[in-house]
Parts: sequence; structure tokens; C-alpha cells
Amino acid sequence: MGSLGPLELILIFLAILLIFGAKRIPEIARGLGKGIKEFKSATREITNEFNVDDSSSNRIQPPEQPRQGAPAPRTRSSEEAEPARKSGDASS
Repeated sequence: MGSLGPLELILIFLAILLIFGAKRIPEIARGLGKGIKEFKSATREITNEFNVDDSSSNRIQPPEQPRQGAPAPRTRSSEEAEPARKSGDASS
């Protein structure tokens, strides 16, 4: 029910011929062909960009080199340096 039969296709072609004329149909077809060609090339470029991005992310990354120099010394906080005094120790 949804497909076009040969009679419907002929009627559509005749309607296009009457609307645009015999001289204009090749120009329309040429423009349509160029548009399809540009669309395909743009689609191909986008696909290639995604493939390049995927292949670059799949490369094995070299291990990170250790940094030069000694690590910074760890400082104690004031609470760690002096133990908490008990209230009974301060008898003065």
C-alpha cells in the first residue's frame, strides 16, 4: 500500500515536466547530483575524523617519568608537635 507503482511514477514525472519544463529538468538533476556528492564527501570527512580520534586514543601511552628532585619534606602541624596537656599537669 505504501509503495509507488509504475502509473504513479509516470504521473509524478509528467507533473514535474509540466511544472519545470524540459530545459530545466537537467539543471535540477545536475544540482541535485552535486548536492548529494557534497553530502557524501562531508559524511566521509566526519567519519574519517572520528576514526582518527579513535585511533589516536587507542595508542599506548608511555609510562610517566618520575620527577627530578626529592619530594618536599612533610611538616607537622602544631597539634602533632606538642601532645595535648592534661588539665592536671598545669599545677602552677
